[in-house]
Amino acid sequence: MKSSIAGLMAIIALAVIVAGHVFGLGYIVGVMVVLSAAFGFGWPHYLGIPAKKTLGTVIALTGAGAAVTSGMTADANFLVWTPIFIAVGFGAVMVVQLIRGTGQSHRLESTLGAGAGVAIAGFAAGWVASYRFLGEPGMTLITAISAAVALAIGMLPWPDRVSAPLAIVLSALAGPLAALLFSDVRIFPAAVLGALVAAVIASFHRLRTLTGPVPNVPGGFAAAAAPLLSLGALVYFIDKLLLT
Repeated sequence: MKSSIAGLMAIIALAVIVAGHVFGLGYIVGVMVVLSAAFGFGWPHYLGIPAKKTLGTVIALTGAGAAVTSGMTADANFLVWTPIFIAVGFGAVMVVQLIRGTGQSHRLESTLGAGAGVAIAGFAAGWVASYRFLGEPGMTLITAISAAVALAIGMLPWPDRVSAPLAIVLSALAGPLAALLFSDVRIFPAAVLGALVAAVIASFHRLRTLTGPVPNVPGGFAAAAAPLLSLGALVYFIDKLLLT
């Protein structure tokens, strides 16, 4: 799958996530469950590891469980269950690797790759926690606009040594602009957030460049969704750092 198509898919997913501040908590929980499930079943295809259905199910359930519990926790510790789901998911990955009968020579690579997928899916709960913590869309819009700028630059047919620094610089400028328009967040923290968001997206874009063309649609969607899901935890903890 081309970078332009993956970037467009990611931008659409961003818009769907931002719409959570319009449609409410149930909507954003449902969106993260769907995105986590689609990511989970696509990630093994993206990495080309064996036991795709089983490992995909483990990753999908990790993300879905973390998102649902983040939306249901009664106190302010919105991500209290997320580390537990990630730990259980990683344990399930190890069990699958021990009992499966194919690809024994690549068990280490498969375990690390699937374990990374478990962590990424779990981080998606951060979007739900951020929604519950903030209740208003300011920080979400800063993140989304910065991410959209970085994704748009990644869609250009330029080498990573050019596109990655450019994405970080422009996203660091887009963050303060979004802050001035949509929130009362100060300019410097918004610039730092924009740069961090772009760095995450650029790193996943570099991974996609190194792994070569994605063989199918599920793998392509996983490649597009991975940086967005990873941003969930980043957004939540920066929100808490800035606003508490």
